[in-house]
Amino acid sequence: MIGIDITSIDRIKRMYEKFGIKAYEKFLNPKEIELIKKPETAAGFWAAKEAASKALGTGIGASCSFHDIKISKSELGAPLIKYRKKVRKAFGIKNSHLSITHDSGFAIAVVVNVLK
Repeated sequence: MIGIDITSIDRIKRMYEKFGIKAYEKFLNPKEIELIKKPETAAGFWAAKEAASKALGTGIGASCSFHDIKISKSELGAPLIKYRKKVRKAFGIKNSHLSITHDSGFAIAVVVNVLK
């Protein structure tokens, strides 16, 4: 199961400028918000969650919401991704891998889910 997404950094930046922290709360939990130091990171997290939902074949919706996907960082700063238990169980996910990059005004993320 693989998913990919591309997100405009400027779109996420404008959303934050217009709505403040509420914009981030729409798709991030408090621990994820703490990791955001610049718009590129926020856009990367948005792309990661969209890619994760696409890897399930559902997109963001009833089967998997933004808040069913959690992003953190390893000790070396690499992005990590995890679904809530109910999602892992429903889709038979053993583990997941995430890569995020940004360049030229866009953030791109790829998620690969390994099934049981």
